[in-house]
Amino acid sequence: MKRSLTASVIVFIIILVSLFSVISSYNKLVTMDEQITSSWKQVENLLQRRYDLIPNLVEVTKGYAKHEEEIFTQIAKARARIQDGGSREDLINANNELSGALSRLLLVVENYPDLKANEQFIRLQDELAGTENRLAVSRQDYNKTVETYNKKIRKFPTSIIAKGFNFERHPYFEMDQNAKEAPKVKFN
Repeated sequence: MKRSLTASVIVFIIILVSLFSVISSYNKLVTMDEQITSSWKQVENLLQRRYDLIPNLVEVTKGYAKHEEEIFTQIAKARARIQDGGSREDLINANNELSGALSRLLLVVENYPDLKANEQFIRLQDELAGTENRLAVSRQDYNKTVETYNKKIRKFPTSIIAKGFNFERHPYFEMDQNAKEAPKVKFN
């Protein structure tokens, strides 16, 4: 009788410890998932700031570079894709397209010395550069949070809990493949 009571207590303690371990792991995954959401919202805030600055920059540039319509069209299309929304991956891809179009726009500016001297253009370009710097830091923070979370849900024994509660990997905000090569500036 005493042995069965001792065995029952040991089994109860093992079950209790296991239950607390599952609850602790689950709560940690929920916290990490929320950190990813929070990091992504910061990235979105900065993407929105950049998105709002671009039309002003384009309008100032259009006055000087009327024949550069292709770049303006690419920017408009990328902005439309961003505005349409979609999944996180869709927004990342659309923002990568926008970054590429902006890079090409800034290369066009090199051909217009009067535009480069325009106060409004300089102010907008500085604001955009500051936003891009903050965005780079936010993307880095987001990717670090995603990395920590993705590692956690793939490691044993947390992987069992993650799978049981449908915790899935989050996407990284990866660099556009076209952005790996620096644009070439040519002076006429």
